[in-house]
Amino acid sequence: MTQGPTSLLPVWARTTARRPRTRHHALHATTADAMEGEDAHHRPSSSSSRPFLSGLCAAALRRKPLSSRTATATSSEGLVRQLGVLELVLIGIGASIGAGIFVITGTVARDAGPGVTISFILAGAACVLNALCYAELASRFPAVVGGAYLYTYAAFNELTAFLVFTQLMIDYHIGAASIARSLASYFIQFLELIPSVKGNVPSWIGHGEEFFGGVVSVNILAPILLVILTVILCRGVKESSTVNTFMTTLKIIIVIVVVFAGVFEVDVSNWSPFMPNGFKAVVTGSTVVFFAYVGFDAVANSAEEAKRPQRDLPIGILGSLLVCVILYVAVCLVITGMVPYTLLGEDAPLAEAFSAKGLKFVTVLISIGAVAGLTTTLLVGLYVQSRLYLGLGRDGLLPSTFAKVHPTLHTPLHSQIWVGFVAAVLAGLFNVQALSHILSVGTLTGYSVVSACVITLRWSDKATNSRSIGSMSIWQEGVLCLVIVALCGFIAGISYRFSYAIAFIIVAFLIAIVASFALQFRQVYVPVEAPRFSCPGVPMVPVVSVFFNMFLFAQLHEEAWYRFVILSVIAVGVYAGYGQYYSVPSTSDRSSVAYHGVPSEAP
Repeated sequence: MTQGPTSLLPVWARTTARRPRTRHHALHATTADAMEGEDAHHRPSSSSSRPFLSGLCAAALRRKPLSSRTATATSSEGLVRQLGVLELVLIGIGASIGAGIFVITGTVARDAGPGVTISFILAGAACVLNALCYAELASRFPAVVGGAYLYTYAAFNELTAFLVFTQLMIDYHIGAASIARSLASYFIQFLELIPSVKGNVPSWIGHGEEFFGGVVSVNILAPILLVILTVILCRGVKESSTVNTFMTTLKIIIVIVVVFAGVFEVDVSNWSPFMPNGFKAVVTGSTVVFFAYVGFDAVANSAEEAKRPQRDLPIGILGSLLVCVILYVAVCLVITGMVPYTLLGEDAPLAEAFSAKGLKFVTVLISIGAVAGLTTTLLVGLYVQSRLYLGLGRDGLLPSTFAKVHPTLHTPLHSQIWVGFVAAVLAGLFNVQALSHILSVGTLTGYSVVSACVITLRWSDKATNSRSIGSMSIWQEGVLCLVIVALCGFIAGISYRFSYAIAFIIVAFLIAIVASFALQFRQVYVPVEAPRFSCPGVPMVPVVSVFFNMFLFAQLHEEAWYRFVILSVIAVGVYAGYGQYYSVPSTSDRSSVAYHGVPSEAP
């Protein structure tokens, strides 16, 4: 079967054909309609003339019919393609490796023992499954901003894409504010190394001071740091990439130095027993350290600023993850070999281990590495948020001000300032670190949906009308199977977490296998055309990814589940009141911004 340049058009075209055509869509090719498209951000779409509920359902089920070609207009506005493969790899590493590498390894080792190394390997393997899915979609899609939101919009529908965005945004906003407060605290600790400063810095400057019974926690330094990073990001992707490259390279060098310094202090007898609390503790540890790898998806959101997106994005995603796996495993082996796992501290285990060996100069390097790690994680997080807001602004799901790109700086100035402002307010007035137990919901949601997108976008037109069951189409049957796999993963995770009977896990696993076989044998899959990256083992690799992501979702705090439900309800309300009227999914060709220096192989 001969496919178009992206192999995605048949799916979108099939969806567009089934969608009721309004007057706005019917005049899509006319000059008058082209003028209408320019005003689409400023007035409701024609769906507002329908009854509310039917209009909401029709709008919510729309998919984004992206063009197979990338806009190449010569407008002076647009993002600039300046990121090469090295910069993309460093963006992924910068987003993933923070201060946690010096803390979480020792914390998990307290339970898993030296087997924490296996925990990181298992978590890394699970992340590789997600990364393979991201790499395929990043390679196949037009090189524009959006990431998980864009993939969901094309593969499923508009409402699901908006829900994915809102869940991701809460993670990013709270995470950025929390990291900023941690960075401020580290900065004050550095200043207090000076004897005249130690003990003389008010807590409200960098550590945070609570007022009104803890409702407000004032921190002055955190917003200042956020303003500085926001200014750097507003200046341009070249400037922010330079800062990220320097800081990420610095922390990689520090981690390597720490590892080599620790190798000579390793006592192999400390590795025995390797799994003192059994394999279950190792598996539990893998669910904790999984989030230490989160960040490679930031590379996918750099698509519009990559020089050669089709080739470099998959390399950036998978390359950054591979480097993180190697560094994490090396640190685990060193820290558990230097000191018996029972003696590792909770707050700064790596630094304490080197201090116990008399290598205090290494603890200084660890502190510097922690600051560099927090800085790059915060910088990349702010960068990714602004690009996601830019994508929704272009599609009309958010006000058009978020879609504006500065004509000379070529950055989404309004989106970037908004992101910095929200993070600064949260970091300056609230102890958002107390909300850490409700984080990671958006990440796991996004990973699960992206893995499902790989499957649905591979389905061929040949399966559409040939083997349906009753009134259910073969496409709907496939989506139902994906939902069943996700639910089975969640049920298995709940059963594992609360130590229910093993029978529940076995039954959930068997049902997931049946659904997987249905996906394997009742769908026709189209291979990805060279030279685009192709996720191997479709649909099984994405299915395993969905199952494990939902298994991890079940390990989150109960309040995280409440947050997922409450935020989803709020998001549906926002979409119903605004997004459904102003969305412009069918005008992507006309509303595409110009790309400067678009490579010839860009999709």
